[in-house]
Order: sequence, then structure tokens, then C-alpha cells
Amino acid sequence: MAEAHTKNHDYHLVEPSPWPFLASVGAFVMALGAIGLMKWNVEETFQVLGLDLTGWGIFAVGLLIILYTMYAWWRDAIREGRQGHHTRVVSLHLRYGMIMFIASEVMFFVAWFWAYFGAALFPHEAIQYARVEATGGHWPPEGIAIFDPWHLPLLNTLILLTSGTTVTWAHHALLHNDRQGLEWGLTFTVVLGLIFSICQGYEYAHAAFSFSGNIYGATFFMATGFHGFHVIVGTIFLAVCLARATAGDFTPKHHFGFEAAAWYWHFVDVVWLFLFVCIYVWGAGTPAAH
Repeated sequence: MAEAHTKNHDYHLVEPSPWPFLASVGAFVMALGAIGLMKWNVEETFQVLGLDLTGWGIFAVGLLIILYTMYAWWRDAIREGRQGHHTRVVSLHLRYGMIMFIASEVMFFVAWFWAYFGAALFPHEAIQYARVEATGGHWPPEGIAIFDPWHLPLLNTLILLTSGTTVTWAHHALLHNDRQGLEWGLTFTVVLGLIFSICQGYEYAHAAFSFSGNIYGATFFMATGFHGFHVIVGTIFLAVCLARATAGDFTPKHHFGFEAAAWYWHFVDVVWLFLFVCIYVWGAGTPAAH
């Protein structure tokens, strides 16, 4: 009887898990909370079935559910890897999943670039479809004091490119079973990610334009802001990998968790290069002929 249940394949049949359902509940609660939060921000009310959901409370509850689900689900995935369930077939499918996730992220940023270039190349048409100040036929719009791309934005570019080098150093160290090199490479990458976020926060605090009221500010902050959010997520991702590496996780043959974090970080690097070239450099002075 026992022989009939012996595993003779490379696939991993996961145990019943509550996390997909709980994640759906958390996303739904957070979506309702986001509506209530936005209504509260404009001093309006949001009621569902007689319940007043205005404010930040419901959103916070949904966010906490999502964060706990992420922690618990990934904890289970790490445990499965330690138990030897991540065979070559499972690891291959995990890589496919990460590739598809990054592809979806690429399309996400394509939307923001599309919005930016739509307004930059056709400033007259842009103001017809948005309640924003007129651009004066120029890009950047008249009266907008933009950032000098060759100061803080250039420094941030160098920081991210350096972090891409350090995470590659960590990867090569792992492949050669150099634990010290792995930990140092990850440490430098996490520190550089934190410095980048601090510099971008400083830049935002000293911006001479706001998010609302002009289409330049809206497209600038949406594109660079979402990239900054991805940098924060990637920094947390790599910090978890650093903690796992310190605890003895990852081997030269089994290290998909680290590999996924490195892919994600390189994706963040590449997106920033496009942002720097297109928004900071090219967008610093588009001729009115556009």
C-alpha cells in the first residue's frame, strides 16, 4: 500500500493552503479601504451596506492581511525548498513564473512611459483630455523648474549601477560557494538601495513642482514614484536574502530565491536607466517643434 503512494516524479504537489484565499480577501478589503481613503482625502463619505468605510482604517486592515499573507506564503515556499521539494522541474517552473512577473512589470512601466511621451510629444493635445494647466506648447511646460539631470539624478544613476555590480558579485560568490563574498555583496547592495531611496526622497522634498495641477508633475511623479516603490520592494527582497544567506541558506545549485531577487534588481536598474535618459535628460528640454 505504501508503494502505491511513493513519489516517482519531479513535481511537487503542495499541501492545501489558506494563503490564496486569504490574499484575495486582503486585496478586496484593501481595495475598499483605498476607496474610503481617497473619499476621506477629499472630505467625502464612502458607505457600503450602511457601513461607513471612510478613512484609513479599512485600508490598513487589508494591507496588514496582505503583508501577513506574503510573509506566511513565502515562509512556506522557503520551507518546501529546504525539504528538497524544489526539484529541477519545480525550479524551472519557478523561473518561468518570475520571468512572467517581470514581463508584466515591464508592461506596467510601458504605460507610464506612454503617458509621459504622449504629453511630451503632443502638449497641445494633452491639455484637452486632462484638467491641468496649459503647457504653452512646450515641454517641460512653461513655469516648471525641472531637476538638473547631471546632479542628484546622475548620482542616483551611479548608485543603482553600482548596486547592480555588487549583486552580481554576490551571485558569482554564491556560485563559487564563497559565503563571505555572498554576504558582503548583498550587504553593499542593500545599503546602496537604501541610499538611493533616501536621495530620491530628498529630491522629492525639494521639487519645485507638485503632483497635481500640471501634467508634467503628474507623469514625473507617477513614473519615478512607482520606480522608487519597486526599489524599496527590491531592497526588502535582498535584505531577506541576506538574512537567509547569513542563516546558511542557498547553495551553488539551489538558490532560486536569491536568483529571483537578483533578476528583479537588474530589472529595476534597467528601468531607471530609461527613466534617467527619457525623463531627466531628454525631458529637460524638448524643442517646441515637438
